[in-house]
Formats: sequence, C-alpha cells, structure tokens
Amino acid sequence: MNTLIVTAHPDQTSLTAGIARQILEALRPGEGAVADLAAEGFDPRFGLADRACYRGGGGTPADVVREQLRLDAADHLVLVFPVYWWSMPALLKGWIDRVFINGWAFSIDESGTRRNLGRLTVHLVAVAGDAAGTYERHGYEQALRTQIEHGIVDYVGARRGSVAFVHESEQDDANARQALVEDAVRETVRAVQG
Repeated sequence: MNTLIVTAHPDQTSLTAGIARQILEALRPGEGAVADLAAEGFDPRFGLADRACYRGGGGTPADVVREQLRLDAADHLVLVFPVYWWSMPALLKGWIDRVFINGWAFSIDESGTRRNLGRLTVHLVAVAGDAAGTYERHGYEQALRTQIEHGIVDYVGARRGSVAFVHESEQDDANARQALVEDAVRETVRAVQG
C-alpha cells in the first residue's frame, strides 16, 4: 500500500508541515511519501500549455506528468493543508487544476464522463485557525467538504477517505493543539491502514 501525502504550505516549520511529517512517520516504513509542493517549487498556474493539453491539442506538461506518475503509484492520497479563506491554498488548488485533467483523472466522450481514479482513496486534513463552532455555525466545514469531496473526489471517481479538521490551530494552549493534531494523525493513519 502506498500513500502520497501532499502539502502546500510555504513554511517548513508550520503546523501543516509538521502534521504531514507525523502522518508519514506513523505509517509503516516505505508505505508513504510527502510531496511538499512549496518546497518542490511546483508551478500552480494553469497556463497555455495546460489549456492546450486540456483541449486535446497538446502534450501534457512534464511537471504534470511527474505528479500523475506519483499518483499512479499511490493507493491513498492525503491532502494536508491550511484553510485559507474557507478553502485550500491556491498552490494546492493549482496542483489539482493542472494534475487532475481530462484524459487522465477523467475522460469525456460521446458516451459521457468516465471517472478514472477509482483505485485512489483521498483523505483530507484541514488545519483551521478558527473554532469548530464557527465552522458549524456558518457552514464552512460542509462547504469545504462539498467543494473537495463532491466537486473533485467524486468527479474523478476516487473514494472518499477520512476527513480531519484541526480547529483553533493558532491557539496558545500547546497541549490542546497537540491533542487535536494527534487525533487527526491517528484518524488519518487508521483510515489509510484500514
């Protein structure tokens, strides 16, 4: 079983990066890898080459092929990300825009849409600065889950995995924050390992 943990935070010492490392360390040796999009310098911009590829008029850019090959080798994808304006960071959204493309993640033809990633289970770990009550009261958690789980995961035919929110990630109580992190790591690893 292979797990690709994708994170998109510019600070290697961030809580987000730390959670990704803890998930990797909790998996069995050789069972996972971290793709740190910021550290790797992934370009999230959907440019003209991406547009030509999407429309069937050009080859897939080399950096996108590399990401698709990493995903082809994975059974589980774990997205670990800070919540920016009630959604994922632009870097992670750009990675999805460029990598989960027509002809690879899904295919559209005269018979309809084929969802090509049925072998993949996608797990989410959202690092949120606000309280769980705020997310519930305003519907932010459900909106984020609908956008990602229904709008992306379901569309490409992947399986929905675990979803963990680390709320109040910037609180001063380090023990309370660490307990939330440990819960998220444990829940994610349990779901990956079955």
